[in-house]
Amino acid sequence: MGHREDLLEGAKRCLLEKGFVRTTARDIVKESGTNLGSIGYHYGSKDALLAEAYIALVEPLGTDFEGARTEADADEDGLERFARVWGNVIRSVPEMRPIWMMTLEVITQGERLAGIRELLIEAQKEGTAGLAALFTGIEESELPEDLVESEGRFYTTLLNGLMVQWLFDPESATTAEQLTEGLRRVMDRAARTG
Repeated sequence: MGHREDLLEGAKRCLLEKGFVRTTARDIVKESGTNLGSIGYHYGSKDALLAEAYIALVEPLGTDFEGARTEADADEDGLERFARVWGNVIRSVPEMRPIWMMTLEVITQGERLAGIRELLIEAQKEGTAGLAALFTGIEESELPEDLVESEGRFYTTLLNGLMVQWLFDPESATTAEQLTEGLRRVMDRAARTG
């Protein structure tokens, strides 16, 4: 690997161990075996490097959320898919806890992470589209913008709320079954009154 890749891998390890606020440029250099000048040369700033490292850690999550598919999944209705994907999300929480903690850190420490925050806001837009594709089964490149702006935002909001619940108190956090039943009831009520 070259310095660029070494820095990215070192930054990923630092983020998982220390998070955004506590990771210094010297930590990254020590972890990557490079030098301070390499950060500026390859990434422009420590913040840009940390943002790219975070995105690299988060990108594979969509595959985890999709989970292994079976032939029976091809015939699933919208609520079955909803329950299956949320079940996969929840099952991944223990392994992904450090990543969720970093996400929460960005949310709660945004003013201290101004450079990182702006870069991650852009990445969140892509994540919103990815969630819309995951839950609808429509290829991301074929998603209409209004679907991303409505359903994608809906799923992002649910994901963020669920993440906080599972980080704070896993024993009482909402399950995939509870989330699905709640949605089913909301839909039934809307159909009766609509």
